[in-house]
Amino acid sequence: MKKLTTFLATALVAGGLSAGAQAHRAWVLPMSTVLSSEDPWVTFDAAISNDIFYADYHPLRTRDLQATGPDGESVELHNASTGKYRSTFDLNLKTPGTYKVFLAQAGLTARWEDENGERRFWPGRGEAPDPARFASEVPMDATNLLITRSSRRIETFVTAGEPDSAALAPTNVGFELVPVTHPNDLYAGESASFRFLMDGEPAVGAEVSILPAGMRYRNAQEEITLTTDADGLVAVGWPGAGRYFLEASYADDRAQPPASGRRGSYAATFEVLPL
Repeated sequence: MKKLTTFLATALVAGGLSAGAQAHRAWVLPMSTVLSSEDPWVTFDAAISNDIFYADYHPLRTRDLQATGPDGESVELHNASTGKYRSTFDLNLKTPGTYKVFLAQAGLTARWEDENGERRFWPGRGEAPDPARFASEVPMDATNLLITRSSRRIETFVTAGEPDSAALAPTNVGFELVPVTHPNDLYAGESASFRFLMDGEPAVGAEVSILPAGMRYRNAQEEITLTTDADGLVAVGWPGAGRYFLEASYADDRAQPPASGRRGSYAATFEVLPL
């Protein structure tokens, strides 16, 4: 997953985190994914860490997180708090159905060398990409100029009552996962199918990695590695119940000018239930 790690590190640096985040993964983890009470609430952790689901490096800031409800409308995050190693927040599932909690970023990025041979990046550290400033801040005649249309998405899903699919509709912007099997209907010993898209088209040959929770307590990561087919599909056989972290990456040279390539990273957390 070298391409994903490189892109994620670049995104984190641009977001104000140190380059030491290169070996780390960002995730959002709900304490429960399927609820049936009359007034369901879910608490979430959000962090960037080396061992998945073990907050040991840096919090994932809630300012960039959003939630979409079963009606397709935005849902408020409650009680957001950021500590040394993780952020937490609550979500009230007022309407029955499936909710998506996510971070999504997309836009142009650039790197080049200045007249002294020093490497430069756009946007700079801690800055959001502003398309209106791109032309004035990126020197198109710079040495070794590389412009990429990049996207990054982190997601998780929770359901109150019966699952539905309104919140799962693709945006057709950047690299994203479209569930064929509902993400809150996963069971050990069964197979689930996911489709990956890049700007609304099948992401053929995307690299997918899946890790079960608890890697901190194992000698082996027990990683599942997959590659999407001609329709952007992968089929996942869940070896056991528990929480799983999925990450995927994609790159091609089909970007619109001035970019010469497209890159995307995707990460999600899932809960797999026993039969």
